Amino acid sequence: MSDTATQIKDTVTTNNVVLFMKGTKEMPQCGFSSRVAGVLNYMGVDFADVNVLADEALRQGIKDYSDWPTVPQLYVKGEFVGGCDIITEMTLSGELDTLFEDNGVTYDKDAANKIREANG
Repeated sequence: MSDTATQIKDTVTTNNVVLFMKGTKEMPQCGFSSRVAGVLNYMGVDFADVNVLADEALRQGIKDYSDWPTVPQLYVKGEFVGGCDIITEMTLSGELDTLFEDNGVTYDKDAANKIREANG
């Protein structure tokens, strides 16, 4: 494994929830990253954010690691979940709630329900 792949593996296995994104959770640098970070922040999920814009090797490395061509990328308990469209669909269907519950990730159920009500 390359140093970058090792770094990515360490990050996704030592944090319950990780978002590889453009920018940070406090200051996203693209709309897709902003949407996913916004959902996680609103739902009160404690997550690690990794700014792929800070490191070109990491930016390409995460795409190779997941075999997924775009960023953002969400990982829960070391498993790749998806990008913006998948996370949006999972949030609206309630699948993200189930994923968090099944993996012992704390989140605000009322906030998740508000997202669904606002988009229903």
